[in-house]
Amino acid sequence: MVVEALTGRTKHTDFCALDSVSFNMKRGSVLGVLGRNGAGKSTLLRLVAGTLEQTRGKVVTHGRIASILELGTGFHLDYSGRENVFLGGMCLGLSRAEIKQKFDEIVEFSELAEFIDRPFRTYSSGMQARLTFAVATSIDPDILIIDEALAVGDARFSLKSFDRIREFRRRGKAILLVSHDINTVSSFCDEAILLERGKLIAEGSPPTVCNYYHELLFNPTASIERPVQADRIAMPVMKPEELPKDAIVSPCPVSNLVPLVGRELKI
Repeated sequence: MVVEALTGRTKHTDFCALDSVSFNMKRGSVLGVLGRNGAGKSTLLRLVAGTLEQTRGKVVTHGRIASILELGTGFHLDYSGRENVFLGGMCLGLSRAEIKQKFDEIVEFSELAEFIDRPFRTYSSGMQARLTFAVATSIDPDILIIDEALAVGDARFSLKSFDRIREFRRRGKAILLVSHDINTVSSFCDEAILLERGKLIAEGSPPTVCNYYHELLFNPTASIERPVQADRIAMPVMKPEELPKDAIVSPCPVSNLVPLVGRELKI
């Protein structure tokens, strides 16, 4: 920018990471965010978390936010696990007294009592995942933001993490989850959105959005020019006599369809 000011020549080009992306969430809902690398998923989560400032538009949130954007982010590699629990907790807005009160619970959930006084840099990625997740979810947030965090660690810890997320949902928390795992989004989320090149191109029920995402991944010619209400993708109409004998018919009344932009999630 200094060179441009001195020479009067433009050396950079503007890049729009997110363009006209709009959605609402209700308490007690889990929204899955899908998209290829560079689609704008992490930018979206950072905007919601408040760690990145938008250049235009607005982000409105209510309540305490906890985010797991990158495992180990905010933790110091040379500090012990114990010290990082306090460091991470204070970064999330907890007082030292509150962290002391929650410390045993955090260590117990992470299952790292044996290693809690060792440097964080000596932890495996799975161990870092355990401690980061345990700290982030200990503050009882109103909004929990997770970026691929549950994919790290062993299968048993992943199940344990999902159980805690389900408990948050039962208690009315709003959860924003980014994952490349179609099965996770399809089975765990209440609704899903699909981003491509900074635009929201599909929104609706997770299985339908996941199918559209799969098509986008493996069909380079898939159209991305305009947003798609995933639940409204046209399907061929068959006469009753043309249906297979074992077909299961699940009607979708037109009255249940709602506008794409700015709608609330239907749980």
